[in-house]
Amino acid sequence: MKLEGALYPWRFRLVLALLAAMVGAIAWRILDLQVIDHDFLQGQGDARSVRHVPIPAHRGLITDRNGEPLAVSTPVTTLWANGKELQAARNRWPELAVALGQEPKAFSVRLEQSSGREFMYLVRGLTPERGQAILDMKVPGVYGIEEFRRFYPAGEVAAHLIGFTDVDDRGREGAELSFDNWLAGVPGKRQVLKDRRGRLIKDVQVVENAKPGKTLALSIDLRLQYLANRELRNALVENGAKAGSLVIMDVQTGEILAMVNQPSYNPNNRRNMQPAMMRNRAMIDVFEPGSTVKPLSMVAALQSGRWKPSDVVEVYPGRLQIGRYTIKDVSTGGGPVLDLTGILINSSNVGMSKVAFDIGGESIYNLMQQVGLGQDTGLGFPGERVGNLPNHRKWPKAETATLSYGYGLSVTALQLVHAYSALANNGRLVPLSMVRVDREAVAAQVISEAVAKTMQGMLQQVIEAPRGAHRALVPGYHVAGKSGTARKATVGSKGYTANAYRSLFAGFGPMSNPRFAIVVVIDEPSKAGYFGGLVSAPVFSKVMSSTLRLMNIQPDNLPIEQPPQQTVATSAGNGGRL
Repeated sequence: MKLEGALYPWRFRLVLALLAAMVGAIAWRILDLQVIDHDFLQGQGDARSVRHVPIPAHRGLITDRNGEPLAVSTPVTTLWANGKELQAARNRWPELAVALGQEPKAFSVRLEQSSGREFMYLVRGLTPERGQAILDMKVPGVYGIEEFRRFYPAGEVAAHLIGFTDVDDRGREGAELSFDNWLAGVPGKRQVLKDRRGRLIKDVQVVENAKPGKTLALSIDLRLQYLANRELRNALVENGAKAGSLVIMDVQTGEILAMVNQPSYNPNNRRNMQPAMMRNRAMIDVFEPGSTVKPLSMVAALQSGRWKPSDVVEVYPGRLQIGRYTIKDVSTGGGPVLDLTGILINSSNVGMSKVAFDIGGESIYNLMQQVGLGQDTGLGFPGERVGNLPNHRKWPKAETATLSYGYGLSVTALQLVHAYSALANNGRLVPLSMVRVDREAVAAQVISEAVAKTMQGMLQQVIEAPRGAHRALVPGYHVAGKSGTARKATVGSKGYTANAYRSLFAGFGPMSNPRFAIVVVIDEPSKAGYFGGLVSAPVFSKVMSSTLRLMNIQPDNLPIEQPPQQTVATSAGNGGRL
């Protein structure tokens, strides 16, 4: 043995050198990691224990023009579980199911199916008190996070305008969707330490503060919204109607003060909600406006310079044949000859058609386009329709006639009230707005001011004349407007549905200084008739009356009180003195 060691002494030294090098390398690595470059170990430790927990952002408040809340965010607790950890507490499952308000057997099946998952929602949107009570049960694997839930104080009254958010607090309908970027806040981040089971050890620091969403002040007045919704709902019940819409607009600012639809839904409880209830019909449903566009056709005639209000048209015998089409008048009680105002009062299709033949369909088309029919309103609400305003290179007589009295085109209630606002605002068209306008709106002069004022007087007579739409009268105020009745087109095919009508009324007031325009649409009334002057005109009267009073508009149609006459009594007994 000594001989071998003596023969190969370098092997022993080599082994010792290698062992020393290895010990030195390990010592250097320990020194490097612990003293010189400790970021690596710290990073590895942080990766296993440091977590960034999101801080939910408060969604912005939605209010009406006066600051009344329409959509608010309230804090809620969401419970989640680690499926693997819950398997170790199977004896607590029935107790947990009862606390969550769930059926124990179905709850157990759900947990069995999620036994391999480290994250699963148990329930979302609990009140903080109830959520904390369940957390206090100390069931292994059950945790909670703070979130926000949207609440809508006005309920179904403003549902179609405000819309709603989904379970993740993102806008899905109405203003919540259109202004989602404005309303949505920016979540923050909080740094915490957790153990390997995910339990919180220490709240270290706030890395980034949450930024709440911005407040949105809509143009609507909640008082007007309530009264419009009430009157529309009552009208549907009284007339056995299928649906309806009503829009109130400030013609001088372009603000929508109220927009209601029936049927509606409760955005706070959408469990039994049907898709048809979600339709914002005032923006989405398109229809042929019927006689409500005759004033626009008449404006085109007045602006052409070929007609003046006193000009007359022969309408006898109330029928007009154009090829294979026959134009009929519903009422022929106005006489064989009508002036332009009489055509509107009696809603004469024959008279309107003859005026349209004289000025041409192109003139009427241009006027309707200028007041916004067939055009995008610019509001940007989801699903809004632009309708259809047909144009022809050469206008045939049939198309010219039907356009003049409201057939062959389609509009929304919002477009119709916008068009009437130009008549009420002395020919100036102001852009529509669903948010409160705090500055003077920029208006476009789309109708001659003189012609607009003339049409205001003519439409006032449509309501106040002996044969006018008396059901639209507003006590104490002069108002103007026009009724309309349109047959409903059959969906998916040409022609019209039998005995299916829309009853319309569009008007504005007060005439001393027109301020508000209102459009009423009642879909398929079935009880007392279907004419617009019978069904929709009374709704216009009630809503306009309440609107003018709520907005403190001075009456312009009060009876003039006669001063009391003073009489002097004489008597021989007192020398003529009382």
